[in-house]
Order: sequence, then structure tokens, then C-alpha cells
Amino acid sequence: MKGVKTESLSQAFAIGKHDRARLKRQKPCCVWLTGLSGAGKSTTANLLEKRLHEEGNHTYILDGDNVRCGLNSDLGFNDTDRVENIRRVAEVARLMVDAGLIVLVALISPFRSERLGVRRLFDEGEFVEVFVDAPFEECEKRDPKGLYVRARRGEIKNFTGIDSSYEPPEAPEIHLRTTLVNPENGVEIIMRYLK
Repeated sequence: MKGVKTESLSQAFAIGKHDRARLKRQKPCCVWLTGLSGAGKSTTANLLEKRLHEEGNHTYILDGDNVRCGLNSDLGFNDTDRVENIRRVAEVARLMVDAGLIVLVALISPFRSERLGVRRLFDEGEFVEVFVDAPFEECEKRDPKGLYVRARRGEIKNFTGIDSSYEPPEAPEIHLRTTLVNPENGVEIIMRYLK
């Protein structure tokens, strides 16, 4: 199969993304929440999904930690595995958007080039990058899962912010500074954007 363009192998179907979206009465999209561990991505995604669900939307969350328990359980945290982690999550998110869903992705996704590659998978207006921004010191202080402590002890290698870099977005659609905006207000900002 090497050298064969994958587009030439795809099967055409009678029902498409727009048909599925019309049936669900919503505009499908991918809301991609990026930021350091402890910045508030999962909290924001959870509250956002609850709000969207209350308004009758069809949604799904792809959370970095949860995805690593199944689909990406074979991946580590070196740069190569991080890139593959993002690639797999992005492809799943693309399929879910094609199914007419509003997909919320909560994933550190530390590299700008990879996030740009994800954006290119979606049609214009379907990808919403949300930078969930908290200073490193604040994230380490919060440390909801004890990961920073373990990384400082050397139990976790290639931990973003300690011995692996994070490249903040340069022009996200939404920039939530979580030391200034609480998660509920952050959700309101995202909801306004999505409408």
C-alpha cells in the first residue's frame, strides 16, 4: 500500500456530514482544549459538555487521560509517541465531527505544528482551538492528579513543563486565562463563540 494515496481508497456513501448534522439540528465542530496539565482543560470540557447537553446538543469528550487507557494505551510520552497520540485523537475527532457531533478534546497537545496539522483535518470553521492558559507555577500548585510531584521525583519522564516543552498557541480562537476566569465563565465564553 506504500505510495497509494489514501483518498483514492475511501468509499463514498449516500449520507454525509451535512445530512447527519441536519438530523441532529446542530453545527458539528471540534473544540480542541490545549494547555498544561492542571490548567483546567478537563474541568472546562466537562462543564461545557454538560451545558451543551442541557441545550439538546449531541456531544462527546475525548480526554487525553481517558484515551490513553484504551486507544492509545500502547504509547509513551516521548516526542514521537506524543505526536502519534495527537494524530490518533485528531482522526477520531474528525470522524465524530463527520458523524455530526460536537466533539470536545481535552489534550495537552504541546506542539504547535501538530495542532496546526489537526486544524487542517477539518473544514473551515469546524475547528475551535481553546488555549486553557494557567502559569506553570499555578498548574504545579494545583496538581490535581499528583503528576507534577511524581515528575519532580523522576517517576514520570518527558513531563510537559518540566523536562518537555509546551508551545502555546499563537492565535487560538479562544484564550482562557484560568487564573482570571473561572471554569463556568470560561464555558460562557466558549458557548458565545459557538453560537
